[in-house]
Amino acid sequence: MTRSFEELVAEASAAPVDGWDFSWLDGRASEERPSWGYQRLLGERLATVAAGLDIQTGGGEVLGGVPVLPPTMAATESWPPNIARATARLHPRGVVVVADPDEPPLPFGDAAFDLVGSRHPATVWWSEIARVLRPGGTYLAQHVGPASVWELVEWFLGPQPEAARHRHPDGETAAARAAGLDVVDVRAERLRMEFHDIGAVVWFLRKVIWIVPGFTVDAQLPRLRALDALIRAEGPFVAHSARTLIEARKPSAPE
Repeated sequence: MTRSFEELVAEASAAPVDGWDFSWLDGRASEERPSWGYQRLLGERLATVAAGLDIQTGGGEVLGGVPVLPPTMAATESWPPNIARATARLHPRGVVVVADPDEPPLPFGDAAFDLVGSRHPATVWWSEIARVLRPGGTYLAQHVGPASVWELVEWFLGPQPEAARHRHPDGETAAARAAGLDVVDVRAERLRMEFHDIGAVVWFLRKVIWIVPGFTVDAQLPRLRALDALIRAEGPFVAHSARTLIEARKPSAPE
């Protein structure tokens, strides 16, 4: 690596991080993908329903790659730059993008959707998901699992034993059932990530703000310099993301 620490950090600090596109990391970081292929699964289901909802759609990247959308399709998003991106991407396909604060209630009536999806929601409001699903409807989502990218978290923040249990599949299954949903599928995988230079780390932490809350280069400068030295001496920094696929169904109305 010939570029200096200062050059890499300055470049990553100036690069835009809006939307949910990670192509800036191409050639600089990598992450294995879950075996189930969430976008493909979502597309297969949306092609068979009349009304769908994508919660916390980001810039509409996942939904925008679905080949066939139902006659009624809506998406929610809270961050203004993402709302603009999602609207530009999805509106031509007939999707209504709704600005929503990601807090209850969802801005839709009861029993409005056959399918509700979400990839990596920050918070899951199970009772609201159950409310907007029609009887027999399905929630199909890919969640961030427990202790995701934990090697990077603890590099900057030190040991976090309690927080590592957050978002465990067992807890999410229990919460879904408590909201009246039947959980029909749960799968969990841990996936290898590699960061090849310190700029990739800085950009990633600027974009995925919950990994190291309040991250700034100035506040973490000593740890960033130490990590840069480690990568230069030993090669890519390896971490592991955690992903959970969950499918839950609202019971059908009694005949």
